[in-house]
Amino acid sequence: MERKQVGFRFLSEPDMIKAGVLDVKKCVEVMDDTFKLLGAGDFVMGGYNQSSHGCMLWYPMDTPFPNMPVAGPDRRYMAMPAYIGGRYNCCGVKWYGSNITNPKERGLPRSILMVGLNDVVTGEPLAIMSANLLSAMRTGCVPGVAAKYLARRDAKSLGVIGCGVISRACARGILNSMPGVKRMYLNDIVRASAESFAEEFRKEYDIEIIIKEDLKEAVTDSDVISVAAAGPVPVVIDKDWLKPGCLFTATGHAELSEECWMENQVVFDYWPMHEVWYDEGKMHPDGIESTKDWAPSYQMLKLLDQGKVKAEDMLSLSDVAAGKVNPRKSEEEKILFISGGLPVEDVSWGYTLFEEAARQELGTMLTLWEQAHWL
Repeated sequence: MERKQVGFRFLSEPDMIKAGVLDVKKCVEVMDDTFKLLGAGDFVMGGYNQSSHGCMLWYPMDTPFPNMPVAGPDRRYMAMPAYIGGRYNCCGVKWYGSNITNPKERGLPRSILMVGLNDVVTGEPLAIMSANLLSAMRTGCVPGVAAKYLARRDAKSLGVIGCGVISRACARGILNSMPGVKRMYLNDIVRASAESFAEEFRKEYDIEIIIKEDLKEAVTDSDVISVAAAGPVPVVIDKDWLKPGCLFTATGHAELSEECWMENQVVFDYWPMHEVWYDEGKMHPDGIESTKDWAPSYQMLKLLDQGKVKAEDMLSLSDVAAGKVNPRKSEEEKILFISGGLPVEDVSWGYTLFEEAARQELGTMLTLWEQAHWL
């Protein structure tokens, strides 16, 4: 048999922008479709239950080796493989490294990400692409899907807690799904970050934007609250701040009281993935506490470990999107949504952008081999 040439398309960040990585409307549509496929079971991720977030590499707390880095806040490497079916029918992996000191000390983003896509039959590479914007957009547009299914239809206000990169995507995703929003409240421990956020959004959206120095004020007046904050200062929210009927979305860490989690309806992006985190935490020397720094579902995992909630009671956005369940029973019900991020989201959005890049002939074609040396 004649030996086949193998190559792939390399897409830089400028190529990704041209391909539409910042297209909020399209990304929300793709994420919605992805959750429907999750609900139908047309996917595979890693792990024993095919639902793992991925494989994480942590540095040790100390080491005798001079070149080996040591552990630090949000310092990790992660490989996130997945297959997604439907119209995508693609396998891929997101790979990234994270160091929270990058922005201040090195002029780099906290995380640097790439996505690789492969043919599902042969394993041939299709593309390797810059994925910082891809990952931020898919992360932010998931709350947009949550807002579509879980928020009150008459919601008029959005509270944004943390005004960084992910919050920019989250706000756009939610506003896409909720055109009735007239007012947005911003809160960040760094005033300049909130001001920059406000300036950017005033140019794009015809809504009132108000910066709130006080976290409570940003939360209590909001029909939908989006938390995507990282850093040393935790976001601590009193349960009485949440107004009746609100949707609370946690894409980053947010500390709510035990009573708040137990008294209100909680919806996860995909609960089986969080179950893997629970099992991994149980195997760790530090137990469930080991998940505190990186799992947005940490507080619920802790309640599960204490026997205060049951795994069979957990709801997933995938089942909501697939029409299997409807968590909102009344307009007064408060719903808490936890998003941990799923590898299938990277593959579906990445494949969508790959298709558009190929159509526009964007990027650089690279060759692995003209003919395989060994066959």
